[in-house]
Amino acid sequence: MSHKAHPPSEAAEPETPHLDPNLDFAGTTPYEDYVKADVLTHLQHTLSDDPGEMVFLVTTQVMELWFTVIVHEWETAADAVRRDDVPTAVAALKRSVRELEALNASWKPLGQLTPAQFNSYRSALGEGSGFQSAMYRRLEFLLGEKSASMLVPHRGAPRAHAELEKALHEPSLYDEVVRLLARRGHAIPESVLNRDVSQRHDHSDAVEAAWTAVYSGDQDDELARLGEALTDVAELVWRWRNDHLVATRRAMGAKTGTGGSAGVAWLEKRARKNVFPELWTARSHV
Repeated sequence: MSHKAHPPSEAAEPETPHLDPNLDFAGTTPYEDYVKADVLTHLQHTLSDDPGEMVFLVTTQVMELWFTVIVHEWETAADAVRRDDVPTAVAALKRSVRELEALNASWKPLGQLTPAQFNSYRSALGEGSGFQSAMYRRLEFLLGEKSASMLVPHRGAPRAHAELEKALHEPSLYDEVVRLLARRGHAIPESVLNRDVSQRHDHSDAVEAAWTAVYSGDQDDELARLGEALTDVAELVWRWRNDHLVATRRAMGAKTGTGGSAGVAWLEKRARKNVFPELWTARSHV
């Protein structure tokens, strides 16, 4: 007896997912709630009629945000070193290297300013100057560039002043690294380990000898990797200072800087200073 063949039933087509994004929110968008873009994009209040001032203002604000991120990374690294967690410290430093590269790129919109272009809105700055940045000062303090006098401009801003005063009296990132070298068996004298951390770090022959020993040994050792991460940071900080110097020289020559600083002469002095000095001098002895 023959049976009539029935065609196989066709599989049901899967429903096409809804591809359009959700556009209906009761209040602000989740993106806005997280990023606060509306706040960020309405913080710009230019004081001149020159269209170039907006670029200057936004670029400076972007720099402040990068300072904030980098301070966070270096504080994370300092805390990790304090706990003998070198891998976490190295990871934070490596992240900060990429962030420093982005920070340094911020000079691109400003690096080609002519004196006439800068003068068109320079008066809007009044006595304002980058050295008054509290977040940049915290960044410098973490590098070991301590100076109590740099708290003076912030006396009228209680939160910024308190944060800077705390950072002044805490060990810098490099102080924590030097203490780690001692814990790992390197001969660091008590005069270095117990120094007044509110003072600027000065070159130490003992610290130089410790780094010389580190770099003369296994290059895959934790301390060698930490040393290279710190060197990458130091190099990019040096590049930041030099890019600042060049941009200022192009925009205003040797005139007195905003805020009454010596302008180019002051920046030249800063650019000559090495960050983490013994990491550089030790290389001559390996």
